[in-house]
Amino acid sequence: MPAQMSHPLFARVYARLRPVMDRQGVAEHRGRLLTGLAGRVLEVGCGDGGNFAHYPAEVTEVIGVEPEPYLRTKAAERSREVDVPVTVVDGPAEQLPVDDGSFDAVVVSLVLCSVADPGQALKEAYRVLRPGGELRFYEHVAAPAGGRLARVQWAADATLWPVLMGGCHVARDAAAAISAAGFVIEEIDRFDFPPGQPSPASPHILGRATRPQTNGTAS
Repeated sequence: MPAQMSHPLFARVYARLRPVMDRQGVAEHRGRLLTGLAGRVLEVGCGDGGNFAHYPAEVTEVIGVEPEPYLRTKAAERSREVDVPVTVVDGPAEQLPVDDGSFDAVVVSLVLCSVADPGQALKEAYRVLRPGGELRFYEHVAAPAGGRLARVQWAADATLWPVLMGGCHVARDAAAAISAAGFVIEEIDRFDFPPGQPSPASPHILGRATRPQTNGTAS
């Protein structure tokens, strides 16, 4: 396991705070993210399995990829508590341990901020999706350029935020990265969370994109 994949302190804090955040409104966004999914789904960076209980019955299988050891153990425990069949495996987002075109949907949920190379991670998501398959995304993102919050985000990323928050970067433009990887964004909702409480991580997006119905691959 590469050292950068292990964040033992952050992982334990996150696993304790995740249920609190869910009660504050994140669970509702998880539900919106996963509504309507069916077939085989790959979840990239599944964390402690917070999404597992929200998958609809039409999903026949979930493969959750999680490189952080403590969170992967928690996710495996949670996978045994839900009705949808879930298998949790080790692996980085930039090199997913699954075959080309083998999934109907890929889910990225609060993960593109912390991967080492979000562009490569999204190319991998594109690779493993069947043509016409969906990418479901729920991420915190960069604030509009030129504003005070954008400046705060860049300062946070340049100092201690990534160190304290498990490699998280708050100034990444996930929507632009999704498009650059070859996906077509079909729906996107932009909102602040928590509402009315500005922070470096408050701007969010939630939506879906598709891999075009072609035989090509992301460049």
